[in-house]
Amino acid sequence: MNIREKHDKLKNYIKSLGSVAVAFSGGVDSTFLLETAHDVLGDRSIAVTARSCSFPERELREAESFCGQRAITHVVCDSEELDIEGFQQNPPNRCYLCKSELFRKIWAVAREHGIENVAEGSNTDDDGDYRPGLVAVSEQNVKSPLRYAELNKEEIRELSREIALPTWNKQSFACLASRFPYGETITAERLGMVDRAEQVLLDLGFRQVRVRHHGDVARIETDESGFGLLMDKETRERVNEQFKRIGFTYVSLDMKGYRTGSMNETLQR
Repeated sequence: MNIREKHDKLKNYIKSLGSVAVAFSGGVDSTFLLETAHDVLGDRSIAVTARSCSFPERELREAESFCGQRAITHVVCDSEELDIEGFQQNPPNRCYLCKSELFRKIWAVAREHGIENVAEGSNTDDDGDYRPGLVAVSEQNVKSPLRYAELNKEEIRELSREIALPTWNKQSFACLASRFPYGETITAERLGMVDRAEQVLLDLGFRQVRVRHHGDVARIETDESGFGLLMDKETRERVNEQFKRIGFTYVSLDMKGYRTGSMNETLQR
């Protein structure tokens, strides 16, 4: 199928659902899914966003702004992962624990609003990595319309650009809990350190970044443009100084650069 056929397949599938609550993070995929659902179903589609320590305030504000501008019903619910038994110990199935709790809460919101389905924004690129959260998707009968339509990230960005979505070229984002090696305890304080460190980089003009938390070491992953910024001595000194103020003793740069799921590399050893 070409991209037009996939887009039509997506819209027809969403139409067949009748009503849907979209798990909405404000990222590239869920924004495109929500926009399409709202275009097809109107008020029979709603957005649900989870507020927690692992979800930066800047992302929540962007999600609220998007829905407000388009008059989309937007429900923000509290879903604090740190309260989930076993989550703080950061086991390999951490994402499953989180998504299971999240989808239970979204289903509750959906029922309150008379909505018959819940959908999330994974795409076909997610099929090739370790994604325990997709087990929760299957267990709780959550729909994955973008995967059903066989859309990948590049195609979603292209379609988003064509319909003038502000997120078409937004940097990829994953919850802050993904910044920790499996087995390293996750706390609100450590999540805050990662959040502040990534904000430092974003404020300096970095576009795609991850700050991985390794105890007293911050490991920066960035794209080619980020590597270029770090060639400037003044920028490096500012990053080092501000990261140390946040609480890191050492600041390192990952030579392999930004990639999704880098913490999963330890599972393949």
